[in-house]
Amino acid sequence: MTQAPPPSDLKMQRSSRDSTTVPGLLAEWLAGLLPPGAEPEVVLHSGIDANGMSSETLILDAIWTEDGGRDVHEYVARVAPAARDFPVFDTYALEDQYEAMRLVRSLSDVPVPAVSFLEPTGSVLGTPFFLMDRVAGLIPQDVLPYNFGDNWLHDADEADQRRLQDSTVATIAALHAIPDAATTFAFLDPDRPGRTPLARNLARTRAWYEYAVTDIGRSRTAERGLAWLEAHLVDAEAQTSGETVLCWGDSRIGNTIYEDFTPVAVLDWEMAAIGPRELDLSWLVFAHQVFESITGVMELPGMPHFLREEDVVATYEQASGVALGDLTWFHVYNAVQWCIVFMRTGARQIHFGEIERPDDIESLMHHMGLMESILERAGA
Repeated sequence: MTQAPPPSDLKMQRSSRDSTTVPGLLAEWLAGLLPPGAEPEVVLHSGIDANGMSSETLILDAIWTEDGGRDVHEYVARVAPAARDFPVFDTYALEDQYEAMRLVRSLSDVPVPAVSFLEPTGSVLGTPFFLMDRVAGLIPQDVLPYNFGDNWLHDADEADQRRLQDSTVATIAALHAIPDAATTFAFLDPDRPGRTPLARNLARTRAWYEYAVTDIGRSRTAERGLAWLEAHLVDAEAQTSGETVLCWGDSRIGNTIYEDFTPVAVLDWEMAAIGPRELDLSWLVFAHQVFESITGVMELPGMPHFLREEDVVATYEQASGVALGDLTWFHVYNAVQWCIVFMRTGARQIHFGEIERPDDIESLMHHMGLMESILERAGA
């Protein structure tokens, strides 16, 4: 089938929340946590970030009295979506995200924002949330993707682009170097059947797909990919680098804040898991390939020199001292995950009246040409 590009004026609603109520609710909540006399106030700067399609992001200042003065604390609130807003994922373990970020910051030099206040019950904003320090810098845009042109990353010279690429890969290698990840981050091991972490991750993805079909229908392409993954799981595990590490999960440059083309904050931990290193390296490469496939359909130049698999693998192996296994299985795995993301975001757009329900849900998947080529190369 013909791959459809996203509309040039694409905007996706993430939440039906009335943002005018948020400052008062947060101020009242903080008053119960801070010392007497703090008298907190909250100023909400934004309710929607430019990137990401899963959690809601609120940018805010919290002001309270401390040591005789009124101090301003710059925060970002990460808020789990409400069921009525068609969340991307079937579950949001926000406490796990909070704990993963806290541990990574304490156990490594990976630049993760400091997390502070956690509200796990949903009694304040309707769903759980936590506050993390706001970090200044630039983020490669997703909407419209950075490789479409006319943005700071696309317009940078290739030496700076390569510096961003290599420093991102080095950051992932540092994350994977955290020792004893299987024990320290055992809470990220999916509670699904399977002999190994990778098998349990695949089982979780199968369950995520079954959740997605309830609102949009079944995808023949996603099911083709899942069947191939399940049939070739043992072979894939035999080819990996072997060690179980902490995987960021959503290891994209669009989830990273940069200063001078170097990461200063690694964001978005809802897909974090333990598993083989190849999960993160494939996701990094594949995410860029998705955007490149869209520029190809739109006959835009794109950035074909950027985040090439052979360069990413070579840089990672040099930084980590570990040889990676073949990434084919992981590319198929991530292609399926992108199918599910597009199924959920498509269902959300239909729900909010942004698009009509298509006759064929495969048309929602902007990476279809890329996925079909990967499936063919894999023999699926």
